[in-house]
Amino acid sequence: MATNPGLNVDWYPAELPTGTGIHVQTSVTVDDNAARGTLYAPPGREPRDTTVIVIMHPRVDMSRHYLIPALLGAGHAVYAVAARDAGNDLRLVHEQTLLDLGAALTWLHTLGFRRTVGLGNSGGAGLLTYYVQQSEKAPENRIARTPAGRPSFLDRATLPTLDALAYVAPHPGQGTLLSRCIDASVTDEDDAFSVDPALDPFDEDNGYRPAPESSGYPPEFVERYRAAQLDRIARIDARARDHIAEARSARKKVRAGDGSAADRRRAGTARLITVWRTDADLRAMDLSLDKSDRGYGSVYGPRPEVTNYGIVGFGRLTTPDAWLSTWSAHSSNATIAKAGPDVTLPTLLIAYTADNCVFPSDFVAITECIGSVHKQIESVVADHYGNPVGAAEHRRDRAAVLIDRWLETLD
Repeated sequence: MATNPGLNVDWYPAELPTGTGIHVQTSVTVDDNAARGTLYAPPGREPRDTTVIVIMHPRVDMSRHYLIPALLGAGHAVYAVAARDAGNDLRLVHEQTLLDLGAALTWLHTLGFRRTVGLGNSGGAGLLTYYVQQSEKAPENRIARTPAGRPSFLDRATLPTLDALAYVAPHPGQGTLLSRCIDASVTDEDDAFSVDPALDPFDEDNGYRPAPESSGYPPEFVERYRAAQLDRIARIDARARDHIAEARSARKKVRAGDGSAADRRRAGTARLITVWRTDADLRAMDLSLDKSDRGYGSVYGPRPEVTNYGIVGFGRLTTPDAWLSTWSAHSSNATIAKAGPDVTLPTLLIAYTADNCVFPSDFVAITECIGSVHKQIESVVADHYGNPVGAAEHRRDRAAVLIDRWLETLD
């Protein structure tokens, strides 16, 4: 058993069923990338009689996800697909990740499984929603270019469709998520310690209180803070677009034969964007905002005043392309708000009620955005990683039971 069950380093809470088949597959994407996936097959079952559940996250390797053993035990196959840039926010372009999933599913569909169901856990929710939206469009109607202006190749890709979609602790998309936890008080993007005192979420004059006492931010401060979060993202967007325009101009000069040595360097070098302090969602400190079963703290730890200044966090180091495609609430296409209305598949949505990454209003908005008329909504008293909290008495993989029961209703 893992010391920290939130990490995908060991099976938890159970080992794989005896006799589980494991096959590692590499498929080639339309842009010549290697799409890798791990297929787990339950013992004694033929594909034609089996539902295969496809799990993928844009940032995390899900091949040892905690729900896999229980799903296999219920008789379902699981295909865990790895995004090309999992673990690397630097180059995470969601349009490319869709190509990875499309190539992986193209191979999977040759095996003849009875039904293929997507599982969007946490950040996988925005990815799977975006994929479903694009897969159900004619190739010529898909998004042709990334937010940075590069060809998406989605019009050339094979994107096999899914039969149903399950969400577990879904968040609304990386860009939307970041827009709620980015520190609005940063005044200088080149200075990690720059602070506007009037917007500082860790200033007691603004309502902050350290744990275990809940903070209490006045409504006026909350409104100003949330608006300033979006303003900060817009400023980073502008910086990203300036970097892209600079590189594009240099490449144009080089192609025309007019480029200097400096132009040649700019044409071939990607600028990096450092985004300081991205663990400052007011709801992590003020438990009266979006009330739930959660405790004080964020998904990164119980002391956001420390982790906000630390090395971890969402979207801390990216390229301009990755920022606009994944992390910008204004520019990213991979949000449930944008793609969800086009999802008409049968849908299961499971909330974790003590989640300190996805809050009640986020989950309600997600359920309302999904366009399907066949929606089932469930909840489990657990944190973002499925761990029971308080008086809850269930295994960490309780969501697998709900998924299995829902799949029975699709027959």
